[in-house]
Amino acid sequence: MFGLSLLVSGLAWWLGLYLLARDPRKPLMWWAGVGMIGYSAAVVVPHSVLIGVPALAWTGAVLLLSRPELIKWWAFAVVPFFVASVWVPWIVLLPLAVSTVLAIRKRSYFSLVGVMFGLSAGAFLLGLLPDAITLPSLGFDVVAFGILVAVTDAVEEGEAIRADMMRSLVISGFTAVLFGSQVIFFGGPVLLVFTTVAAAIAVQVLANPLAAVVDRLAVPRVAAERAELREAAESLPKRRPLVTEDEAEFARLTRKALSHYGDLGKLVASPLIALTDDAPPLDRAAQLKGMLLTSIQRLKPADGDFGTSDEWRYYNALYFYYVKGVRPYSVRTKREDLDAEDRRALQWFVTQVPERTLHNWQNAAARLVAVDLMAGVGSA
Repeated sequence: MFGLSLLVSGLAWWLGLYLLARDPRKPLMWWAGVGMIGYSAAVVVPHSVLIGVPALAWTGAVLLLSRPELIKWWAFAVVPFFVASVWVPWIVLLPLAVSTVLAIRKRSYFSLVGVMFGLSAGAFLLGLLPDAITLPSLGFDVVAFGILVAVTDAVEEGEAIRADMMRSLVISGFTAVLFGSQVIFFGGPVLLVFTTVAAAIAVQVLANPLAAVVDRLAVPRVAAERAELREAAESLPKRRPLVTEDEAEFARLTRKALSHYGDLGKLVASPLIALTDDAPPLDRAAQLKGMLLTSIQRLKPADGDFGTSDEWRYYNALYFYYVKGVRPYSVRTKREDLDAEDRRALQWFVTQVPERTLHNWQNAAARLVAVDLMAGVGSA
């Protein structure tokens, strides 16, 4: 049982950290990642309240994927359910069952995994089956759910996932074996084996965030440049081939590239990089950024530098939001370096353009940019 517990706990720990490291700004990564990490801890401390954490966290992840409008209510309800699980462990299965039912029509594959996990967790919590059966069963469900979340996120980002995930798994597994085996060989306590393996995996998976923190403290002058280089290197395995025949997919990839306009490291992973000349990755990302800017500028009307008529809406929606970085609805982004034109655009967005309307304009404008890029491909 020790070897099986160590394997299952290590896999869940790695996958949880991997999801968090993919993009810590995304709530979906947090809900799913916390569920993985909670399960990993529950394996180390069996028959504890921690076993309820995956069910509660995955409820949030499934809601984000199927009924995102309900997530704000679940954010308030999750703590009371967790507290109640101290006395009634199986209560955590109720919200998971509800979210699974809600997900059936939109995300049937997540519903299937939710049912599988619910059955396994129920058998574990109620003691219906021995740990030798429920532990690997739960472990399989955990890994399956984590992989589905990672794949779903990669598809939405227009990225490949297999090479990047396998690379992370192989490096983390090698490091875990290297350090964990030494503790086992010298007869260290069981808990020390688990914590050593967890630390080894964390150092590998979180290498980039840790390096960024160290750079900001030790070499702040070049910290941003080093972060960009690391991001570009990490993005290379995530790039997938570009298929230009599917116009809808091309437009979606263009929209995603626009959302990463100010981040060359992220643009390295875009399939649209195939439209650029053969060069080092960051140079190609800079070329793609220039192509996007050129296409955006073609949307600009000829009558003046700034306007708010219907002819200006698509240009304004892309240029000021992505190129100039004006974020009219963000309470966290306060810019003090806006020029007079940027301030006029900000005032117009805030007072005249609802957030949903801006989003629709950006989608429509991205399709026009995609058409322009494809026209450039055809003429090349």
